[in-house]
Amino acid sequence: TSAFEKWGLMTGLTLLLPHGYEGQGPEHSSGRIERFLQLAAGNNIQVAVPTTPANLFHLLRRQVKMNTRLPLIVFTPKSLLRHPDVVSRVDEFTSGSFQELMDDSMADPGLVEKVIFTSGRLYYDLVKYKMEQGVSNVAVVRLEQLYPLPAGQIEKLLKKYTKRKELIWAQDEPENMGAWPFIQRKLGNYGFNVAARPESASPAVGLMEKHKQGLNEILKKVFTEIAVVAS
Repeated sequence: TSAFEKWGLMTGLTLLLPHGYEGQGPEHSSGRIERFLQLAAGNNIQVAVPTTPANLFHLLRRQVKMNTRLPLIVFTPKSLLRHPDVVSRVDEFTSGSFQELMDDSMADPGLVEKVIFTSGRLYYDLVKYKMEQGVSNVAVVRLEQLYPLPAGQIEKLLKKYTKRKELIWAQDEPENMGAWPFIQRKLGNYGFNVAARPESASPAVGLMEKHKQGLNEILKKVFTEIAVVAS
C-alpha cells in the first residue's frame, strides 16, 4: 500500500477476499474492510465490493486495461455465487464499464424521503424487505467502490433526491468495523446515520439464530426507527 509513495513502484496485484455475513461464524465472515480502508490514502489502492457478475467483470477488466497499476482489493460475498437475484444480462458484459456507484433504478425521486447507502450482500436483503413491504419512499443505493471514493457521483446523486429527509449508511458488519468508520470520516458532512450490528470484538457471532436476529435489527433500524433529518 505504500510502495508507490515510498519508492515509486506500481503493482497490479489483485486480491479476491471472501467477505460476507452468512451466519457461519467469525472465521467465515470478515475480510476486514476497515483495515484496508485505514491503509487507503493518496489513491494508492482500490477497494471494491461488486454486487453483480457484470460489475465484477468490468472491475477486473479495468484492472487489466488501466494505464496506472494499482493494487485492487475485491471483497466477494460467497452467498452471492448462488443467489437467484445476482445475475447479469449478456449485453451488460459486452458493453458498459465498471459502475462505482449504482443508483436505485426502481425508486421515484419525487417520492423518496429516505436514501440508504450500502455495499455488498446486504443490498439484496434491503431490496427484498423493501419489495415485500411495498415501501415506495426509500431508495437503496449501492456503493460498489469504497476507495477511491466516488465523491462527485455521490454529491450528484443526492441532489437528485430533493425530498430527502434521512440519509443512512447500512452495513452487515458491527458498527466499529466495515466501511462505516471510513464513511463517517469522509462523508460526515452529509449527516449519515448508521444501521449496523452493535460494536463487537469479534467479526461475527457463531449462532445462526443470533445472526438472523442481528440482520432483522438492521432492517428495522433502516426502515422504521431512524428519523433524524440529515444536515
